[in-house]
Order: sequence, then C-alpha cells, then structure tokens
Amino acid sequence: MDKVFITNLRVRGILGIHDWERVTPREIVINATMFTDTHPAAQSDDISDCVNYSDMAKKLRAHAESAARMTVEALANDLAEICLQESRVIRVILRVDKPGAVPEADTVAVEVERSKNQA
Repeated sequence: MDKVFITNLRVRGILGIHDWERVTPREIVINATMFTDTHPAAQSDDISDCVNYSDMAKKLRAHAESAARMTVEALANDLAEICLQESRVIRVILRVDKPGAVPEADTVAVEVERSKNQA
C-alpha cells in the first residue's frame, strides 16, 4: 500500500480540559499518514487521481482550529474521520501533538489508526 504524508502541520486551536486552555488558542501539531493506491495517479499524472494533500491539510486545519475539543483523543479521532471521507484514502494513521502540555516534556500526543473497513 502506498502512503501520502502530511508532516508537522502546525495549527492553533482550543484544546484542553482546564479553564485557561479554553480561552487562548494553542499550538497543535498534526501528522497524517494516509494509505492509498497511487498507481492511477502515476499513470494519469492528474491531480484528480491523487489524494490532494493541499486540500486535506486545509480540511484538517479548519477542523482543528474550530472544533474546540476537550481531549486530544477526540480531536485525533475527528481528524482521522476527515481523512477517511476522502474516497482514495483506505486507512489512516493520525497523530495529534499538544506541545507544552506537560512542563517536563516537549509534547504529549495521541495516535489513532483507522480504516474504512472497521466497524
């Protein structure tokens, strides 16, 4: 299976359970590995046969900036579902990082793996 990557997409949004986290948007980092078949795109050399990573990045950004989720888990699942709405994406590994959430760590993160054939 082929893969399309979006790496370290930095967005700003409300994410967290504490009152102070619900006020000011914070940095959120998104990584998506989308599994697809690139053969049609390779043969046609046409963007309509590709997973359009630019459009996907815009969708992920828009959701992360507006969702105001309480948990990283909820946001990660939302974003994985957005990836799976693209007809060419068969499976996705989606990671959401919340830098600075724990003072002693660079980041905390949740990674989910979802596919269209999951119940």
